[in-house]
Amino acid sequence: MTPPVEPRPELLGTRLRHLLEVLDSGIAEVDAELGLVGFRPRFAPMIRALAAAGPLPIRELAEEVGVTHSAASQTVAQLVKQDLVTLSPGTDARQRIAELTPRARRLLPVLEEEWAAATKAAEALDAELPYPLSRLIEEALRALRRQPMRERVAAAAPELMARRRARD
Repeated sequence: MTPPVEPRPELLGTRLRHLLEVLDSGIAEVDAELGLVGFRPRFAPMIRALAAAGPLPIRELAEEVGVTHSAASQTVAQLVKQDLVTLSPGTDARQRIAELTPRARRLLPVLEEEWAAATKAAEALDAELPYPLSRLIEEALRALRRQPMRERVAAAAPELMARRRARD
């Protein structure tokens, strides 16, 4: 698998997406070598959470994994297509309960081994860098909780935001 083309350095968001693509494509290659055809790296946290907690409403699964409800719902839909998760109605008409299929349960030992190996690889990457990526990510998220990116952009270009408000 060929890594995506390197974006220009000044495009922070693009560089971050590129980093995620490079990381995910490496995990996807491992998945393919392990015979997990069609398996995507974002599936593993969902499957591991369901294995640990049992059947969960999608909203709770999203909270458990640390993603939005929308992201969890989309990933669960893909897991259903891969015969890794089933959905059943919840306590109200809007709620859907995700549960692992027997196929997903059979994959768990391989997924747990891969997870442990990926964790070791991430630790090795952190050790190789002048500043651990995991620490940088946590610090960046804390900074963005203090002042969201929207506020940062508005502060960097108040005239842009003033023109926008004047048009409305």
